[in-house]
Amino acid sequence: MDTLGLLKIMVRRGINLAIRDVVTGTSDPYVIITMGEQKVKTRYIKKNCNPEWNEELILSIKDLNVPISLMMFDKDTFSDDDPMGTAVIDIQPYIEAVRLRKSVGQLPSGVALKKVQPSETNDLADESCIILENDNKITQKMHIKLKDVESGELIIQLEWADIPGSKGLEPGY
Repeated sequence: MDTLGLLKIMVRRGINLAIRDVVTGTSDPYVIITMGEQKVKTRYIKKNCNPEWNEELILSIKDLNVPISLMMFDKDTFSDDDPMGTAVIDIQPYIEAVRLRKSVGQLPSGVALKKVQPSETNDLADESCIILENDNKITQKMHIKLKDVESGELIIQLEWADIPGSKGLEPGY
């Protein structure tokens, strides 16, 4: 199957993450993002429950229906890493906005192409706007509430990149 494009996921920061190192009262968090057979991860940040990664991770998108999963862990040296929460990244509204942008004419930068509300079908903690930026790129900042954990949120940002010569997100794909 051909690659439709690249999804850049900027992992910005964590907020009020769960404490897994009881002795220090902190955690050494890192994020793993998976889609099908692809797996990308951030570096771990020592002793910080409010870490700032600002790391760009890239996934090749071949099938828009394959879910994107996010898992957070606490890095341990002498034992298995401790889970710190999970989430599913719903890119369908984002893909709809990218397709919309390709089908309409010139739009001013800064315009919100779509607003996504928290619901049972996504793990958003707050409303998320999909914005047309001044350099014609489309971004979506997401404030995600981690599941399967006592506390923790994650701020990420999505950006689509076409691959020259591919059919990309043209109508019908």
